[in-house]
Parts: sequence; C-alpha cells; structure tokens
Amino acid sequence: MEQIPRLAIVILNWNGRSWLERFLPDVVRHSQLPGVEVMVADNASTDDSVAWLQREMPQVRVVVNPENGGFAAGYNQALKHIAAENYLLLNSDVAVQEGWLEPLLSTLNQHPHWAAIQPKIKAFQQPSYFEYAGAAGGFIDRMGYPFCRGRFFDVLEEDLGQYNDTCEVFWATGAAMLIRARAFWEVNGFDEEFFAHMEEIDLCWRLKNAGYGIGYCGQSVVHHVGGGTLSALNPRKTYLNFRNNLFLLTKNLPQRKLYPVLFQRMLLDGLAAVRFLLKRQFPHFKAVWQAHRDFYKGFAAMKKKRSVAGLTSGNELPSKVYNKLLIVQFFGKGVKQFSKLKPKHFT
Repeated sequence: MEQIPRLAIVILNWNGRSWLERFLPDVVRHSQLPGVEVMVADNASTDDSVAWLQREMPQVRVVVNPENGGFAAGYNQALKHIAAENYLLLNSDVAVQEGWLEPLLSTLNQHPHWAAIQPKIKAFQQPSYFEYAGAAGGFIDRMGYPFCRGRFFDVLEEDLGQYNDTCEVFWATGAAMLIRARAFWEVNGFDEEFFAHMEEIDLCWRLKNAGYGIGYCGQSVVHHVGGGTLSALNPRKTYLNFRNNLFLLTKNLPQRKLYPVLFQRMLLDGLAAVRFLLKRQFPHFKAVWQAHRDFYKGFAAMKKKRSVAGLTSGNELPSKVYNKLLIVQFFGKGVKQFSKLKPKHFT
C-alpha cells in the first residue's frame, strides 16, 4: 500500500504568476523534508501561471480548479484531490526561510489535541513588525471582533521577542496554517459561502466547538506581503468582512448569546457605517449596507448550519475568547497591545 505524504504544502493561486515566481522557489528549497510535498492549487487563473509552473517548476504538482470559487471553495476543491496526513495552507505572497517548517511540525506533534497551528507572521515590507493577517496568533472579543497578538485593528507591534512562545490561540491565519487533514474534513472544511475573509476564523471556531485546540508556534517565522489579492482600500473587502463577521457569529455563538450579540453587533456596524459616511468614504458606507442586506438574505441558511454543528443548546463560548469589548479598550482606553489585556478577561 502506498504511504500518503506526511505533509502537503498547498499554495492557492489566482492570476499570481508574479508571486509564484518570486516566492515559490524558496518554499521548495526550504521545505525539503521527508514526506513533504509542495503543490499549487490554481483557482482557474486567466494569466499564464499554470504554463509557467509546468515550464519552470515541474517538480511542483499543480491541481487546477474548474472555476474561481474564492479562498474557501478553492481550497476545498483542491484538497479533495490531495492525500496527506496534514495540509499546510500557504498564501502565494508568503516568504519562507530556512528552518521555518520543522518547528511547526514538531509543535503540532507535541500537542495531539491541537487541530491547527500557525507560525509567527511578520510584514514583508517592514520585517521588524508583525503583519496584519495573523501576526502572533488570533483571538476574538465577545462581539466577534478579531484581533491578534501583535495587531489591534490596523496598529502593528514591533517584534521584540515578546511572542517567541508556543501557546494556544483562538484562530490561526489562513495565510500560513498547518492543519490535520482528518480534523479539516471532520468539520467539513471551509464554508464556501464566505468566499474569502474570516473563513479561517469560522473553521477554527468550528474546530474548537468540536473539542480541538488551535495553536501558535513562535519558533517558526514567515513574512507576508499582504493585500496581494484584495487591498484593504477595496470596498469589496469591507463588504466581505462585515457580512462574514455576522455569518461567523450566527453559525458559532452559543444559543443564549446569539440574538443579544447579533443585535449589539449590528448597532456597532451602523456606527462604523456612519463613520465611513462622515469621512466621505461612500463606497465603504455602501459596502456595509450591502453586507447587512445580504446577511439578512443568508441568515436562515447560516442558522440552519448551527444544528449540523450541534449548536442547539445554551453552551458556553470556547476558550480564548476575550470577554470585554476590544473597541472600548482600543478607542476608549488607548490599549494598543495584547500584553495590556488582563488574562482574567479571557475564557
């Protein structure tokens, strides 16, 4: 019987030949461990990504998806054709270095109850600072606002060694996530209705509701360009973030918290929309309105997914949720660093 690989490093690509050309050779070079295979899942690119891969990187297996279903569907479609004990989902705009992979694999092996783990994510353009998408491990507050050790909203910390540890977190970034294949499929992979943005938080929340932990390994470091597909200035990103955050809460909150939290969160979204309006950022104001419109349309379908996940009783929030409101700490009290949050306020 043919033994399946220990690890498949899978890079999702959509019209990203320039990223592949720049970063893929180093991924291959620095990932040469027994039982490790590097692959590219192409999301129906219209550029010459696949031709370039076949010509310049023939040692890299390419899985071609029939259509661009976004990050969530793209990975789900591709991973169905990839047999491995573990997947490492890696953005095409991530730079790796020698020794980046061994600590991740070793740490996951040392924590059998963890389903997924991420490395330290630093900014490619400012290598001494953490990067927005993941930093040193992700968390959420009681209203579902995501944040990271090393990143509150758009404020990034400098890496001074304060997060060189290994610890449990609430969510691991999809930019560089090592995940057990059996756990990924146990909870049915990514939710494809998210398309992109926060799908990894939804996945991690479902894994935690299923009894798994999510980890962070500070001994592994990668550098992420960020915004390679969708810039923070793009109203489409605003739309996805606001809509998907409401989807996230609807699917995963404990029953007794569902409607109170949704009501409060939608009020806070309204304040954010007014802020966009006052700053004359009209496309972003419209994006929030459209996000709420489409949330209402999709609410029944998202709520139905709760019963599939067994969330029909008054269970409590999983571990590593911040029980205060981050926007109050950040805007009201000037708290800009994770270390300033009191441990007693986490579940």
